[in-house]
Amino acid sequence: MSKWIVCLTNVLLIVFFFCLNDVVFAETKVRVLIADGKKFKIPAKDEKVERLGNAKGDAYLDGMRYKGNIEVWKGNGGLYLVNELTLEDYIKGVVVGEMGASWEIEALKAQAVAARTYAVFQMNNGIRQKPIRYHLTSSVLHQVFKGGNIPESISKAVDETKGEVILFEGKPIIAYYHSTSGGMTEEASEVFMNGYPYLVPVETSSELSPYHIWERKIPIVEIENATQLKGIRDIQIESYTVSDRVKDIRFILQDKEILFPAKDLRKNLGWDRLPSTLITNITKDGDDYIFEGRGYGHGVGMCQWTALDMAKKGMNYKEILGYFYPNTTIQRYESK
Repeated sequence: MSKWIVCLTNVLLIVFFFCLNDVVFAETKVRVLIADGKKFKIPAKDEKVERLGNAKGDAYLDGMRYKGNIEVWKGNGGLYLVNELTLEDYIKGVVVGEMGASWEIEALKAQAVAARTYAVFQMNNGIRQKPIRYHLTSSVLHQVFKGGNIPESISKAVDETKGEVILFEGKPIIAYYHSTSGGMTEEASEVFMNGYPYLVPVETSSELSPYHIWERKIPIVEIENATQLKGIRDIQIESYTVSDRVKDIRFILQDKEILFPAKDLRKNLGWDRLPSTLITNITKDGDDYIFEGRGYGHGVGMCQWTALDMAKKGMNYKEILGYFYPNTTIQRYESK
């Protein structure tokens, strides 16, 4: 009889531990600075701000409904809203913003785990303390977060991967991802300051994406405004990254030639205007330049459209994530 009592006690302790872990995880909060449109600006470090108040409930901005605790701050640049909510509710809003509800469930799960991992990395390493405390913005500066109703498929994907994050050497990775790779993902150091052993180029198949192949006609005057270079006579591709994306562009002016980073040109023109730096050809057409290329986004980490293709072919979310983030593991996040 005593052996049965000991066994039952151990089982109850295990159940209690997992229940307690769920409660602790459910209470993990993330603070999101809500982005108001594409011209969104974060508060300057030395900007004087004043907290006007906070309330629990719903807030509406640009037609989006945000739930949880809402803080309102006033600064030189206008009003700032910080939405504090549970991490899992935040992840549901990110998956809504990053993928379609009709996508394969395994692709949605992969997105949920990648987004959660990215958020946890930012919470542990990138918290902004002044003048307003927040972990992430709701814009492409970090990852797109949308309020409102959550489709059932996305809730299911987040709930079934609750708490799971991607680890490298026991720590959450910075899980970059993007829309469309165009055939090959990018080496992280080509885009960001650092390289990571789990963010290396891998072959992809993103033919399902509307951005797999694209063409943009951009007026010379628009390019001159974006580069602050006047009198552009010709534009040539100068060098490439390890994944065959354009690294530098040569601008030929009347009296000199200037090398300009392709990633800066894309940033200055606008992410939508120049979908990626995987530019295959540049030609002049009167007062315009025609850019031809493939892909959408910086190209680092998981390609969302390839993840969809992989899910359609029967791969599960752990296999998808293992392909894009090699030498990593997936485990439940332990809140600090």
